Amino acid sequence: MMQKEQIKILGDHLYEAMRDFKPLQPLTEQAPEITLDDAYHISLQMLKRRVDDDGEVVVGKKIGVTSKVVQDMLGVHQPDFGFLTDAMAYPNGADVTVVGNLIQPRAEAEIGFKLKADLQGPGVTEADVLAATECIMPCFEIVDSRIKDWNIRIQDTVADNASCGVYVLGDASADPRDHDLPNLKITVWKNGVLLSEGLGSAVQGNPLTAVAWLANTLGRFGIPFKAGEVILSGSLVPLEPVIAGDKMEMELHGIGRASVQFV
Repeated sequence: MMQKEQIKILGDHLYEAMRDFKPLQPLTEQAPEITLDDAYHISLQMLKRRVDDDGEVVVGKKIGVTSKVVQDMLGVHQPDFGFLTDAMAYPNGADVTVVGNLIQPRAEAEIGFKLKADLQGPGVTEADVLAATECIMPCFEIVDSRIKDWNIRIQDTVADNASCGVYVLGDASADPRDHDLPNLKITVWKNGVLLSEGLGSAVQGNPLTAVAWLANTLGRFGIPFKAGEVILSGSLVPLEPVIAGDKMEMELHGIGRASVQFV
């Protein structure tokens, strides 16, 4: 494992890249020996700066790079994981500023989970996730790598808080017990034109499986899911680069819609 001082330095560099909007060369080039455990501890240092310096509060967790289409796009072939803070959350239909806020954003449509009970791995099952879930919602996550040109390996994106930028939850919600989650369909439009469609099965066969994996992975580090938190379960469709002037809309069929405008 890396020395604590090196972990702190790399976490600080990622935080500063995020705040200065100046992406870094891949950490896996700077420190080829980096492991996934190292990457996770680097992400904690980045998160610590957000909490201590900026007053942000952790409000949830996310899993990413869950679908084959996204893995193939990024060249990363296992899921990543990270934290959500209150500063990342935008209301449905919000204007999200790009310049001075994000570096190289990409929009992805997914299913968000809101929890009504705590969960902590190991040993969390899909049934446990279902029992602990208050509702599901349509969601846009705007991922935003602090690594130059999205030139990432799994250690880079885990260290970079799973490339999380901001997220938007739709106003509608539903009881997941009323829906066949693997067959839930999402349709996405960009600037009014049909862009992509996907099913819940795109994320590890079932969004519940993805959320259980995340609970168990974070449980290995002693991190629980907490009641009231939002859990983002991974994109069902390819990531779409966005710039100021773009509008993204999505429908989670049978439940509701979400939208976000970039300015």
